[in-house]
Amino acid sequence: MKDQIIAVTVLGDDRPGIVADVTEALAGLHGNLEDSTMTVLRGHFTMVLLVRTGAGADAVEAALHALVADGSMVVNARVLGESALPAAVGPIYTLRVHGADRSGIVAEITRVVARHGANIVDLGTRLGAGLYVLTAKLQLPSEASAAGLGADLESAADELGVDVHFSPIDGDVL
Repeated sequence: MKDQIIAVTVLGDDRPGIVADVTEALAGLHGNLEDSTMTVLRGHFTMVLLVRTGAGADAVEAALHALVADGSMVVNARVLGESALPAAVGPIYTLRVHGADRSGIVAEITRVVARHGANIVDLGTRLGAGLYVLTAKLQLPSEASAAGLGADLESAADELGVDVHFSPIDGDVL
């Protein structure tokens, strides 16, 4: 079978060793881990991986079966086609929003970002002691105005009663 990209999602109760268990099973299939993200959300482990392998999605799920045997985890594997999107161009920015928790913060802020044609390449949120924090990395199209996006983010933040910080990332860091 020709190598293909398989998206693997893992969700379940957190415990030490999950990342090692998953990646060891994928390495056993001669899988090359190309992209991944993982986090713990209120005691629940979540991970998404893109692995290039000659094994099919069924074989990947079978290799990870031991993780789901006790019912504390769910694993899903799906073959992905090659991306039809062109390689991203344009500068990368960080966005940080924080303030008192309320409904609609993510919806409003991400709508502003979308109106400017920016692509959210990473986003995370946390709630603790009534303080809501959103952090994101955005890629602006080369023709977009960072100053215009920043001004619109400030305006949205004022309406939401939160603080916003928007700044470029040094291209050498990535």
